[in-house]
Amino acid sequence: MPDHGGQTTARLTQAGLNLIGQALSIYDRDLKLAVCNRMYATLFDIPNHLTQPGVSFEATIRHLIERGEYGPVEDPESVIADRVAQARAFEPHYLERRRPNGQVIAVEGSPLPEGGWVTVYTDITAIKSQEQLLRGRSEVLTDQLLARHEELAQANRELGAANAALRQARHEATEMAARIRLTTEMLPAHIARLDRDRRYTFSNRRLAAVFPGASADIVGLTMEQALGAGPYATIAPHLDAALAGEQPVFEMTHDPTGRRIRVSFTPERAGDGGEVIAVYALSMDVTEEAQARAALSQAAGRQVAAQLTSGMAHDFANLLTVILGLKDRLGTLDLPLEAREAVEAIGVAATRGGTLIDQIQGLSGPRDLRPRAVDLRGFLAELATLGGASLPRGIRLDTRVHGLDEPVLLDPDALRDAILNLILNARDALAGRGTITLTARPHRDTWLEILVHDTGPGFSSQALEKGAEPFFTEKGEDGTGLGLSMVYDVVKLAGGRTRLGNARDGGAQVVLRLPLRQPPPGLPPTLVLVVEDAVHIREAVRDRLLAAGHTVLEAASVAEARALFDVDGIGLVLSDIMLRTAETGLDLARDAATRGLPVALMTSLPDDAPLHRQAAADWPVVRKPFSVEKLSAVLA
Repeated sequence: MPDHGGQTTARLTQAGLNLIGQALSIYDRDLKLAVCNRMYATLFDIPNHLTQPGVSFEATIRHLIERGEYGPVEDPESVIADRVAQARAFEPHYLERRRPNGQVIAVEGSPLPEGGWVTVYTDITAIKSQEQLLRGRSEVLTDQLLARHEELAQANRELGAANAALRQARHEATEMAARIRLTTEMLPAHIARLDRDRRYTFSNRRLAAVFPGASADIVGLTMEQALGAGPYATIAPHLDAALAGEQPVFEMTHDPTGRRIRVSFTPERAGDGGEVIAVYALSMDVTEEAQARAALSQAAGRQVAAQLTSGMAHDFANLLTVILGLKDRLGTLDLPLEAREAVEAIGVAATRGGTLIDQIQGLSGPRDLRPRAVDLRGFLAELATLGGASLPRGIRLDTRVHGLDEPVLLDPDALRDAILNLILNARDALAGRGTITLTARPHRDTWLEILVHDTGPGFSSQALEKGAEPFFTEKGEDGTGLGLSMVYDVVKLAGGRTRLGNARDGGAQVVLRLPLRQPPPGLPPTLVLVVEDAVHIREAVRDRLLAAGHTVLEAASVAEARALFDVDGIGLVLSDIMLRTAETGLDLARDAATRGLPVALMTSLPDDAPLHRQAAADWPVVRKPFSVEKLSAVLA
């Protein structure tokens, strides 16, 4: 009797491997191909006859070398022999290789206990490009994309570990399905198969990791039963398209948790090009990627806007300067009363125009977010003090914090400006009497939500629709229409989003949703060599470091600092970039690095200063003035 069950298992196994985003190949102890997935052939453009089980490793290497995959080779036979010899003495490794076409491939290989090896290949070209783009942007964006890169590398290592564990059960061919199931369950994604009735026939039990709250045991359930009516309503049109033969890939927001999820459907056809009999589904959590992508998009948009507005702002500023100068000259003349009033009105209008230009430049010009560890309770208490000073006696300002006992990572200065702007907007809406409430709370483990609610009349329908647009205002001549735009800009630059609405009990409500991130671990107590030629600044830095439990050595020049390099136990060299000597802090940093000493640089230079850019390319740079917590975040 034919083994239909074995054929089905092999087909499901291969289909599951084909859904994996990385290329994968497994060679046995005889250097024969055991299995590979579709991405392996696609990534390296390997012909079909070289992807069949039993093909020799030597044949594949020969094809790649002759095609120029490894660049010009003077003696192909010698290189092939060396590659085969290395394969026979295989050792675990990880490397990143740039292909002739410019792709950057991460290669991670692990040996099999019974001989042979498994290798996972990941295309990291886009990640490398994003890292290069973001290194000139803000520190938080770079940290977010670098964190995403580390997660992908970790996922590859988990895949290798899962394969290593599964290969121990490789003695019988019938155990292949169990090994693949265990592998897929280790992946940070959900892989499943649905029949034409939209019922799950296979699942790697990772649905709950992507859609929190869902059950892991979903085989036999329909997709609507497994996900719930809300998420299913979003997914259903794309599933319809897959059952019709398309291959949709889309992103959706899981409303109960606020997570961003990417889903792809691949139809399975009967025979060669027959009707669709099932659909394979791959879904994964891309929340942090989406946050970083939104932040990158906002930063790029700001750069374009800054280029467009900077020249116009410069010309308008010059025109307003001329107008104010002529106004002052007219003010010295003996003019009639009506003329003097007109001259004063010109002055008021020109001054207001200058203020508006400053706001436009602040909205579109460069903004460098500087996140650090922030205690939300203390932060809101400070906001209550600052905001309360501008409120009349009839308006009360309350603050509430739910959870969030540990510090969170955010830019308090930018967020403070945004919330104060909202407080002032709420004050104007209350017309002298009411309550403004600031509430901070976590949303699952993904977002930090800050709500600003007032007991006023609420937003009009027009404000709800256009509130984020620059220059939209309902305050008449008293408003510039840039306040809410600034709030949107700050939040989006951090990878978050802003939502306007009216509360059920009345009043306007603005929700700022920011990525919820834990600050990096603080700098452990160590001996810090502080190099600063300004005595009062050096003393201020020293006192802060001492208060944080560190020990401090001080130097006023590069020469003094070099003389202290031999002191045992120096855990950090912290130097100003600009020193009143022929040598700069960069020269000192290079010398310290050759001795194996950790280095950080401090400065008050602007970000676009040549020395600042040069320093930031090689060492952590912290802007003065700074706290020890901010220094720790920069070092991390």
